[in-house]
Amino acid sequence: MNTAHSDLTPHPVVTPDRWLERRRALLAREKELTHLRDQIVSERRALPWVRIDKPYVFDDPEGRRSLAELFEGRRQLVVQHFMFAPGWEAGCKSCSFMADHVDGARLHLAQRDVMFVAVSRAPLADIERFRQRMGWQFRWVSSFGTDFNHDFGVSFTAEERAKGEVFYNYSWQPFPLEEAPGVSAFYRDDAGAVFHTYSTYGRGVELMMGAYDFLDIAPKGRDEDGLGYTMEWVRHHDRYEQTAVEKAAPASCCAARG
Repeated sequence: MNTAHSDLTPHPVVTPDRWLERRRALLAREKELTHLRDQIVSERRALPWVRIDKPYVFDDPEGRRSLAELFEGRRQLVVQHFMFAPGWEAGCKSCSFMADHVDGARLHLAQRDVMFVAVSRAPLADIERFRQRMGWQFRWVSSFGTDFNHDFGVSFTAEERAKGEVFYNYSWQPFPLEEAPGVSAFYRDDAGAVFHTYSTYGRGVELMMGAYDFLDIAPKGRDEDGLGYTMEWVRHHDRYEQTAVEKAAPASCCAARG
């Protein structure tokens, strides 16, 4: 048995028959993971719902919209809680990495009765300026001046942060920023009532990061060991050629990955 040498940890080099033996063993483990995922997805759908009675209103390029109106006639709504606070020059680069996966999926989501919307606290004019810069087509609305982000656990007041811990990802924990990432799901019934069905935070938002699935099968994987935080390498997609540190939004905007 020979050993290959590269910038990776040395790997054994084996015959095709030996490789097939190991691959079949790994396939059995992958199937276990797939079956476990199917079970968890089923348990997720079985969660109880919470009716939303608070009259949230959002700023949209076409005017003010209620939460129910964001569904645009569909029964299901997926919201990306996009980290973009008032006063920031740009949206979070890691949330932007998430959003880069959306436009290609929107047509397919529509076929399954799902609407996607991004929501941020930044004023609509700032959102539109940044959305146009990034070339995105998905709907992105502003919750500026409302409690929506705070109520769904992705924005924290100065007073909350001053206490040393905020309630994020279903537990009290230190968090350095006023914004955090998240994804939420809602359902609208025939009478127009809206229900909160699911939210995920921390590493749960990786469900929107399809590029990571490609990296996870590449020989070097995510290749994030030794970085200051796991997504330090990510840039806005129009800034990868730049070598200077991003100044638009806090560099560690999605560094909390618990």
